[in-house]
Formats: sequence, structure tokens, C-alpha cells
Amino acid sequence: MADEDSDAEKTEDPSSQRLEKARENGDVPRSKELATFTVLMAAASGFWLSGEAIIRQLKHMLSKSLSFDRLHVMDPALLGAGLLQQFIDLLLTLAPFVALLMLAAIVSPMLIGGFLFSTKALGPNFGKLNPMSGLANMVSTHALIELLKAIGKTILVGIVAWTVMSTQIDDIFALSAQSLSVASAELGHLMLTTFTALVSALALIALIDAPYQMIHYSQKMKMTRQEVKQESKESDGNPEIKAKVRAMQREMARRRMMADVPTADVIVTNPTHYAVAIKYPENSNQAPLVIAKGIDELATKIREIAAENKIVIMEVPPLARALYQHTELGDEIPAPLYSAVAQVLAYVFQLRSWNLEGEIKPVYPDFVEVPADMDPLNSETKT
Repeated sequence: MADEDSDAEKTEDPSSQRLEKARENGDVPRSKELATFTVLMAAASGFWLSGEAIIRQLKHMLSKSLSFDRLHVMDPALLGAGLLQQFIDLLLTLAPFVALLMLAAIVSPMLIGGFLFSTKALGPNFGKLNPMSGLANMVSTHALIELLKAIGKTILVGIVAWTVMSTQIDDIFALSAQSLSVASAELGHLMLTTFTALVSALALIALIDAPYQMIHYSQKMKMTRQEVKQESKESDGNPEIKAKVRAMQREMARRRMMADVPTADVIVTNPTHYAVAIKYPENSNQAPLVIAKGIDELATKIREIAAENKIVIMEVPPLARALYQHTELGDEIPAPLYSAVAQVLAYVFQLRSWNLEGEIKPVYPDFVEVPADMDPLNSETKT
């Protein structure tokens, strides 16, 4: 029962495959508060940098649009051309400010989660129309945090607005005693100062919301143990199938090894438990190679194939054990075994010569010296 509960809990970190799939579906961490703050701060910065020039240009355009001469009034074509030129001048005046806002609107979402374009996110999701899931979202912990965040933002902005306005109340009342041009400029400055202060207050909300969204996304992406196991099966394949594939690969390797046994120069045995096939490449600077090896049933099969192909079989137990322990298929024999293998091959080559020419029969080596540390039997005895 405890194992079932553990499997149902999201305790595992999300895999790269799960994160990539979520990204393909358009699901990445985003902070609306950070994006809102970035765009509004860009607007405030744009007003401070170019607001005066924009207002001055708009004032000039308004004054120009309200003045008509007789020629423009009598000729509709000239009137239309004048209006078009004023519209172009308006676009050119506002273009830097609008470009700054567009850049902020594009970049701000990428501050968390990076750039993302997903067509799947644009598709319809009828699951969102489910009233039960909607109700569950309304009473979730995330919804409660969003509510507290909205309340906190309202309170914070209200406090900042009240603080700024209370410090400027005298300046506001003094506007009535000033000329229209001076009062208008002063009012614009007060409004811009208040707007900048309110936007700056949102920085605190953004600094809280951005880490929270990252943590919330990380928790949402976590996986249960069962999901990890299922994903592993889907990506790596079923363990049973993989085991069968490995078994088939071993069988194919064994068959290739058995096909090489007839090319061996000698088979060194234990005599029954181990069998190692050695081949000395002619016209080569290589050391002798191990082309087949096995124990028990596989060793018996190697000896049978060797006997069928009239390959010399020599019982040298320490050498057979050492070669089996310290070599893999296709390896050259280790340097410490050069002397022992040389004794064996010398006997084999002399035996071949005797079979062909019939001179002096070679003497079977009664003792082949193998370094004690190369024989696994000695290591087991010491242990």
C-alpha cells in the first residue's frame, strides 16, 4: 500500500523528455507580473526620454491642422494631401515610442522560459470548457496565491498612489494660479511622476512572482515513479524485449566465434572447464590472438569443433585459466603470457613439421610456466 502511495506522488524531478514535450505544447514558465512591469516601465522610460518632444510635435500638428488657407479649402485634393502628410508626421513622431513598447512586449515574456513558438498552444482545448476542472482550478492552491497576489498588488499600488499624491497636493492646488501653458506642463510632469512611482511599485510584485512561477512550474512538471518507469519503457524499450535482443546478440557473437575455431592454431584447455583458441597471424608483427574462449558447455563445443577440424588440443590448465581471465575475443595475449604461449606454439609448429616431414617427433611440454599472479586459481586461493 505504501509503495502504491509513493508511486502516485510526484516526487521525481522532471526528465528532459517531459520538459521538451511540455515546451512543444506551449507550456513554459511565465510571469505576467514581470511582463506587465517591463512593458509599463518601458512606457515610463519612453515618456521621460521623448514625452516632451512628442507633446511639442503634437501641439504643432494640432495648430497646423486647425489653420486653413483659401487654396486648400477650394481644392479637395490639396486638403487630402495635407491631412495625409499630417498623419505621416504623427506616425513618425510616435514611431520610436511605439517601437520601444513593441520591443518590451516581445522581450518581456522571454525573461522567464525563453523564446517559444508553438502551434499546439494555438489550437482549441475543449478541456478548458469542463466546468468541473474550472471549479477545481478556482479552489486550488495556485488560485488562492493568485488571489492574494492581486489583493497585495492593489494594496501596494493604492499605498504608493496615496503617498505620491499626498506629497504633491500643494503643487496640484497651485496649478489653478498658473497660466494655461505652465499649468499644462506642470500637470503633465506630475502625472508622469505618479505613473513612474506606481510602475516602480510593481517591481516588488514582479520580484516575488517570477521566482514563484519558476517554483510552481517545477512542482507541476514533477513526475511520479510510475511515470518515470513508463517513460523509460517508451524511450529505451521494454526490458524484456531488450533482454531478448541482448540474448540474440550473444548468440550471434557465439556463432561467429565458433566459425573462427577451425582457423585456430591450438586449443588450450583446463581440460574440461576452460577452452581458449589461439591463432598466430602469419606475416604479421602482431602477438598471437585469442579468437574463441568458453567454459563448461561452450568449452566442450570448442573442443568438439577443434577435433573435427584436427586442431591441436593441449591441456595446460594454468594457461587456459589465465587466458580466459585476462583476454577478450580478438585481443592479443598479455605480455606476461608471451613465454608460456610461445612454448605451446613452438610445440604445435614442430608437430606440424613432423607430420609433414616425419623427422624427429617433438616432445610434449610437461610444464608450461605461467606467472602466479595471472592464474585466477592462485588469486582465489590467497583470498
